[in-house]
Amino acid sequence: MLLASVLFVMILIPITLLALPKTYFDEGTAVCLSRVILDIECPACGLTRACMRLIHFDFREAYYFNKISFIAMPLLSWLWAKYFWRNLKLFRSLS
Repeated sequence: MLLASVLFVMILIPITLLALPKTYFDEGTAVCLSRVILDIECPACGLTRACMRLIHFDFREAYYFNKISFIAMPLLSWLWAKYFWRNLKLFRSLS
């Protein structure tokens, strides 16, 4: 039952990110410790906003927010898919 819940959440997260507008994370307070404590931007600042732009195929704005997103997003997608397929195989073998 727990594995089914994990798979459900893993499917729900990308659907939710696609459903949210690409500007969803643009407003609000910063959660980056470098930004909050030291008031300087770290190399990952803007990565969340850039990845949201990539999810919505807005490459120009993604590049503007953080160039690292063009490496990070495919890597995160690959890790998500690998973990998802491993859990799916395990779920099928237990069923």
